[in-house]
Amino acid sequence: MAAKAVPDYDPIMNDHQIWSTLAAGDRRQLKPDLSRRILVVDDEPLIRQLYTEVLVEAGHTVDGAENGLVAWDALQVSDYDLLITDNVMPKSSGVDLLKKIHVARMTLPVMMATATFPEEVFIRYPELQPAVTLLKPHTVTEFLEAVEEVLCIHDGVSEELAPLPVIQASPSVKHLWLR
Repeated sequence: MAAKAVPDYDPIMNDHQIWSTLAAGDRRQLKPDLSRRILVVDDEPLIRQLYTEVLVEAGHTVDGAENGLVAWDALQVSDYDLLITDNVMPKSSGVDLLKKIHVARMTLPVMMATATFPEEVFIRYPELQPAVTLLKPHTVTEFLEAVEEVLCIHDGVSEELAPLPVIQASPSVKHLWLR
């Protein structure tokens, strides 16, 4: 697989604050091999907007939803190549959405980007575990790498992968879990 151009900036999301070292007007796009249709689900408008903008810049088509109920409605009327969801949200959580997807037998790759990893739920119901779980806070680069990894796994491009080690980034510890 050809190496992808990586932006020379590294915005960081942490407690609803977004920092960027990018100089105004110096934006470079990360071009995917194929444009994908992605549904982003997060109750925090700033995070949902950030994910959407980053994915659109990378060449994807993106829809957003503020909770699992709105996402479920979107999944009934549109086809998506990837679902990116938070876990803890009002009205319907990410786990609730994963349960509905499982019961409906949808074959949709899922990435969970969350501050609250539902480990006990995934131990009890391993069939609900998403392809990748990325713990917040994380960088935009980590987010894009996780998205590309899920898409490659789903396309059968990637070799069988072992779980990645804990990713240490000061001051917090980040995890990237691959199923």
